Amino acid sequence: MRTPQRLARTAGLFYLIVAILGGFAHFFSRASVYRPGDATSTARNVVAHADLVRAGFVADLVQATFFLLTAMTLYVLLKHVSRNATRVMVIFVAVAVAIICLNMVHQLAALLVATDTSYAGALGARGSDALVLLMLDLQHYGYLIAQIFFALWLLPLGYLVHRSGMFPRVLGVLLVIGCVGYLLDTFTLFLAPDLGAALDPYLVAPAGIAEIAMLSWLLVKGVRIPRQDPSVLATV
Repeated sequence: MRTPQRLARTAGLFYLIVAILGGFAHFFSRASVYRPGDATSTARNVVAHADLVRAGFVADLVQATFFLLTAMTLYVLLKHVSRNATRVMVIFVAVAVAIICLNMVHQLAALLVATDTSYAGALGARGSDALVLLMLDLQHYGYLIAQIFFALWLLPLGYLVHRSGMFPRVLGVLLVIGCVGYLLDTFTLFLAPDLGAALDPYLVAPAGIAEIAMLSWLLVKGVRIPRQDPSVLATV
């Protein structure tokens, strides 16, 4: 029997895996090697930290899988609130996961070009270094495109959380604000990169706070069962 509490904690565990592996891949693995505008340093970093780049590649693929599992578990938990909203939520996550996984090919290509001497032989050292940087640039901007759907899934999730009575209503509001922040961050970085870089920490902070709060509530508190809605108590 999959009770609401068990579903909530399962979703929280999956969400935690997404946060840990995604954070490692984005903030540690890629951040350790990617130097925008500096092809030589980036290529050298990829060669020197090839195992770290491979680990980040695998971590991103695994976290993408668990991201989809998180959405599917939340679908089962919250579908009684609104089937349409839960379906939209899963669709947004599925699109994000597809973009993440396809986009990781760019990171793999950068690793192959940097570590296989045949590319340097064909393109020259400067040419292969430039190609490594180009691949990681494409990975970076592909990640920003995926962020559109990281944002959009928070909108139906926030609605469901707010309406369900199973979570504090303020948590739903925070998730919607996080959605707006992610979207503003993405389009500002594309339209005005310098301004976007300056505003980035402030625009993504609400989403980070909301997602950490949601994850923590799922793991620690589970869900509250509204007394007036006995259907929530039924097996789902």
